[in-house]
Amino acid sequence: MTKEESLDLAGQDAAKTLGDQSFDFITLGCAKNQVDTDRMRALLLGAGMSEAEGTEDADVILINTCSFLQAATKESLAVLFGVAEDMNEGGLPQKPIIMCGCVPSRYGSELEKELPEVAAFVNTDDEDGIVQVVGNVLGVGVQTSAASGVSISEGTFLRTIEGTSAYVKISDGCDRFCAFCAIPYIRGRYYSRKPEQIMDEVRHLMEGGVREVVLIGQDTGIWGCDLEGDDMTLAWLLRQVAEVVRPYGGWVRVLYLQPEGMTDELIETIRDTPEVLPYIDIPIQHCNEDILKRMNRSGSEDQLRELFARLRREIPGMVLRTTGMVGFPGETEDQFEQLCDFIQEEEFDYTSVFAYSPEEGTKGATMPDQVSDEVKLEREQTLHDIAEQLGSSATAAHLGETVDVIIDGVEEADDGVELIGHTWFQAPDSDGAVHISSGDVSVGDIVRVKLVDSAVYELFGEIVEG
Repeated sequence: MTKEESLDLAGQDAAKTLGDQSFDFITLGCAKNQVDTDRMRALLLGAGMSEAEGTEDADVILINTCSFLQAATKESLAVLFGVAEDMNEGGLPQKPIIMCGCVPSRYGSELEKELPEVAAFVNTDDEDGIVQVVGNVLGVGVQTSAASGVSISEGTFLRTIEGTSAYVKISDGCDRFCAFCAIPYIRGRYYSRKPEQIMDEVRHLMEGGVREVVLIGQDTGIWGCDLEGDDMTLAWLLRQVAEVVRPYGGWVRVLYLQPEGMTDELIETIRDTPEVLPYIDIPIQHCNEDILKRMNRSGSEDQLRELFARLRREIPGMVLRTTGMVGFPGETEDQFEQLCDFIQEEEFDYTSVFAYSPEEGTKGATMPDQVSDEVKLEREQTLHDIAEQLGSSATAAHLGETVDVIIDGVEEADDGVELIGHTWFQAPDSDGAVHISSGDVSVGDIVRVKLVDSAVYELFGEIVEG
């Protein structure tokens, strides 16, 4: 179905409502996209729609896209073309496809003539209007927010999380304009969500069975800088969220802290607030001062070493995650080796590794001395091997410990049923899991587990009774 055909349906059968229709979401990219999908999903369910088990059974298909890197944009387009092709080859009815998220936000109106397979495009800023968009595409009547019980224009905290952990966005956009990053051009300038909105959402999630909230944003450390009040800091917010989750025995984790965001107040709050996990994620990208300046980032190797030494001193036993980028324009072999030595010597528990990608519209894409793809891939593999060796050792170092584990799911195993969970030093969907052979527990339970074996980032444990 072309976009024109689907839009021509609007108004043809206004007697029908969204309650007669079903949808299916395909979500690509980062955790922030997953939060956006969950919000749109909740709005559609609240408007009376049902969720199909897959694209074959849906009346409308929504693809929430990622465009952070060229590879992510290509994947988003490949998924779109794959869905359209599957309908053609399978003789299935041509159903409208709606493209949401970063790709429409980044490329705008030029997509309309390039992608006739898409019935409608929804930018990240317009996702609260998803109910009306879907109604228009399907040509059915849409209930008002009062009739449906869902607030569409105002921020709603309705979520549909069924798991034990949930991401909560505390901010969006970014003002850093790093030379390698397109996020400010996709999601706009930085803004903080209001604390009462965040607390309401966290409370709703905990009441629904979530046991861990993961606070995310492009730059979480500066939360509150654009809000009124001197106490509007991330440290203050963490303490407020901790009070909300405390009655449920819940955990609070925060991701994506830039080095400049590690204030005295924040370090003390992480150390002294039991609900806030001592898990610190600081994406450094590089340690060489010249490369950092070219990236439009601040800092130096000495300053980073001083920061990490201080964190280890102030928060004993904490876990550190970082990100390293190789092959930025002008990076020499010596500068790359400096990064490898830094990662090795700092012994990060987890390190994500990326090869630089020249993104359209960013400063880095037009810089001289671009590093060849062949060299970037070699460097990426070298740093990845270092990171995996460090991560494997850090994981094995926990053997013999007895830790709290949130049970996330149950899987069939060769010798019966296996429980899958994660503990405090494992961020969900990122850092491996804890595998437990048996136990009379349910998904969502927090149980004591003795860690007895490991394999790279995976851990194996036994439930401790009593």
